[in-house]
Amino acid sequence: MFKMSQINSIDANRYEIKSSADVSRLVSKFAGQGKSNKVIWLALIGVFIDAYDLTTLSFGIDQVVQEFSLTPVMTGVVASAIICGTIVGNLVGGWLTDKIGRYRVFMADMVLFVIAAIVAGFAPNVWVLIIARFIMGISVGIDLPVAMSYLSEFSKFSGKSNKAARLAAWCPMWYAASSVCFGIVLALYFLLPPEHINWLWRASLIFGAVPALFIIFIRSKYLTESPIWLANQGNLAGAAKILRESYDINAFASPEPVIKKAAIKPPKLSFKVLFNKTYLPRTIVSLVIHVSVAFQYTTIAFFLPSILMRFFHTDVLTTITTTLGLNLLFAFTGGLLGIYVASRLASRHILLVGFFLQFIALIVLSYIGEPQNPYLVYTAIIMLGLWLFAEGFGPGAQMMVYPTMAYPAEIRGIGVGFNRAVTGVAQASAMFLLPIWMARYQTDVFLIISIFAVIPLVVIGLLIKYEPTAQDIDAKDPEHDKKSGLDAVAVAD
Repeated sequence: MFKMSQINSIDANRYEIKSSADVSRLVSKFAGQGKSNKVIWLALIGVFIDAYDLTTLSFGIDQVVQEFSLTPVMTGVVASAIICGTIVGNLVGGWLTDKIGRYRVFMADMVLFVIAAIVAGFAPNVWVLIIARFIMGISVGIDLPVAMSYLSEFSKFSGKSNKAARLAAWCPMWYAASSVCFGIVLALYFLLPPEHINWLWRASLIFGAVPALFIIFIRSKYLTESPIWLANQGNLAGAAKILRESYDINAFASPEPVIKKAAIKPPKLSFKVLFNKTYLPRTIVSLVIHVSVAFQYTTIAFFLPSILMRFFHTDVLTTITTTLGLNLLFAFTGGLLGIYVASRLASRHILLVGFFLQFIALIVLSYIGEPQNPYLVYTAIIMLGLWLFAEGFGPGAQMMVYPTMAYPAEIRGIGVGFNRAVTGVAQASAMFLLPIWMARYQTDVFLIISIFAVIPLVVIGLLIKYEPTAQDIDAKDPEHDKKSGLDAVAVAD
């Protein structure tokens, strides 16, 4: 319980905090007050930058190949450079997020992104482009763990606009960025003179630096450190200060001796904690979700232009407009639905429905094959839309809700970072394997990929039934944490 008292003659509550759990409860109660909502939007803009950057070359890779006369091997190196960078960034960024704090990591990766995006856009040769894209990948990889931490630690646990809903918001923001990217490509397609059409990929890359510059410009006004992270480091006074300045909460750190107990040395961080007895089941489920999404997303979303041109025989303009339309009508609207259902339904149930619908869409696409008449073309397009819609409200949204809410604040960064690093490995593998599978198996590739919809149905539906939204893991009392194996000793092991 919070201790409340009156200050002078002002009729206002004064909250005494004695632990990180107290801070988490105050955040959950007063989230949305003051400038705390601005932090949420800044974190989502960070997600926008990540998605935009990863989308830019899904269409422009053909122009890069032509401009630099790339061999198939070098094409693969260029395409996978950013994915390899994200793997490094996820691991490093996740660890740094928990080690030195959310604010410093977030600002560092924004600066790194701006520099790398500009260098990539003006790359004079393929090697500069590869290095710049790799560094951009590091920035993207660093950003997601810290962005998810911000979304979780500046939101309330239950009710409207709760943690699950705000974490799910990363998905429509992702598809909004993808749609903006293709919208820019479409606009430049009409604006650029035919002799300079090869500038499409360069201009779209450079544009990605604009929102990052916006965050850097307004950081001092709205962005702040996470009070929950500070409290977990033993800095209750610093957490109380942020609660006063960002939430307009009259909070103060307890002067009682218990404060000395709270101000312990932060535990040594290690990725091994994700595999101890407490967290292993959650890590398994999270990894299954991330690997399954990686292979499916790479197939349908990243290779969507290739699917349309190769199997549906569309021209360039039709490919751009169809991709943009599918993203807006199905993926983005599905993501918006995901925000709504995330605050009302269990994460497991949403995942099961989403993966089931994706399985149906993939099976039908495999059955249709290369459509030979307009009716089958429309059916195939609808199935692509169904997959994107299911991804938007289901696995796409919940893949970040699950690990972010399953791990406590002291290991949230390394938890999200590790899962995203595994996603990067799976995505890089998919980018290498899928062109080979498409050439060899044609539309039967949809049947192969449907396996990645079946596996999570079995694991989540039958084997491991942990529900991350059932309780606020950051608001547990220290004594309860010790009994559950969630104390600082467990983190250090």
